[in-house]
Amino acid sequence: MLDNLEPAKKIETSPTFKQGIEFDGVEGTATTPGYTEQINFDDYLREAGFDPEEIEVVGTPRTSRWQRYDGEWLTAWRFTFRKKNVLIDLPTLFAEAKKTRVKAPKGGDKDKVLVVCPSDFQVGKTGSRGGTKELFERVFAAYDRIEAQLKKGKYGRVYILDAGDIIESVSNTADMQQLATNDLSPMQQTDAAASLLYELIKRCAKYAPVTMAGVGSNHCQLRVNRQTVGRPGVDDWGIVIIQQLQRLTKEVGLDVNYLIPQPEDESLAFDVFGDGKHIIGLWHGHQSSRPDQVPTWWRQQTFGSQPVAAASIAVTGHFHHTRIQELGQHPNGGSRWWIQCSTMDAGSDWFRRQSGEDSVPAITGFELEKDKFFQGAIFRF
Repeated sequence: MLDNLEPAKKIETSPTFKQGIEFDGVEGTATTPGYTEQINFDDYLREAGFDPEEIEVVGTPRTSRWQRYDGEWLTAWRFTFRKKNVLIDLPTLFAEAKKTRVKAPKGGDKDKVLVVCPSDFQVGKTGSRGGTKELFERVFAAYDRIEAQLKKGKYGRVYILDAGDIIESVSNTADMQQLATNDLSPMQQTDAAASLLYELIKRCAKYAPVTMAGVGSNHCQLRVNRQTVGRPGVDDWGIVIIQQLQRLTKEVGLDVNYLIPQPEDESLAFDVFGDGKHIIGLWHGHQSSRPDQVPTWWRQQTFGSQPVAAASIAVTGHFHHTRIQELGQHPNGGSRWWIQCSTMDAGSDWFRRQSGEDSVPAITGFELEKDKFFQGAIFRF
């Protein structure tokens, strides 16, 4: 009875893959839908908004093939592409470490220190001031000016205060914009940022012992779907970089001390000379939506006996311009001062277009002397 019946042909189901394109600013992966014929990958990327002149396909594409309901065979491709001619050959931290030649610092006046405040490098960001290559050029030029001051000043110690946003990341509010404008992936950003800070530590350590401090910041925060997660004093790329620098400098024998916040805090304070006259409080500044709200935030922290309550000198980043403000009297008899640090980033063009304002890149610094109250004088390196 069943001899003349033909069994139904097996139809292959579509493979389980997610069609789309992922791109971190340097490298990306594309997964196409099914086609009946071979496609041109450049045309596919062009239709997705990429310029084939700036992008190249690398490696061997993978294929998936299945039969459609009507019997026709379809093929999908998964391929990797990257940005052509990345501008800088990134140094790895260990490669930089191998070049280190440790010498005892010359030392100087133990009652005088130099404070250097790298802030808002936002490594990986591109803008009107260029990208990573131009950032390295700006930073190294500033380092030269810092080293010239170290030679002249004969300091007993150098404090390096990372005021935050050392990397650009890809997960802030305008995360899709970051994907389009970054020229480094988050991993490359972290590598480059660590190398830049290590270079600064090496240069300063030639002249005096170094203390390095850092705090969490909005660009470095651990975020999932743009929401902040984890502990601010632990789950932060800036803190991770400082942890790696601590291991590295210990290994090569550099005289560096490190300060980071408590795991649940975003700020810290320390007494420079141990005499209560120069207590520096450090936080990034993203806790306030506008610069004018920073003094209020500091007052509230003081009322609540938070980490920066005892500070006589506040150092912040985030707002991308230099600002020095006297804020009443400290219990030690001197004034409280707020120092808003300069930026070194590639330019906040969205803010410039909106407000008409821009700032000149620099690294902020200042001197402190024991038994002499700070009077608000700064350097712009």
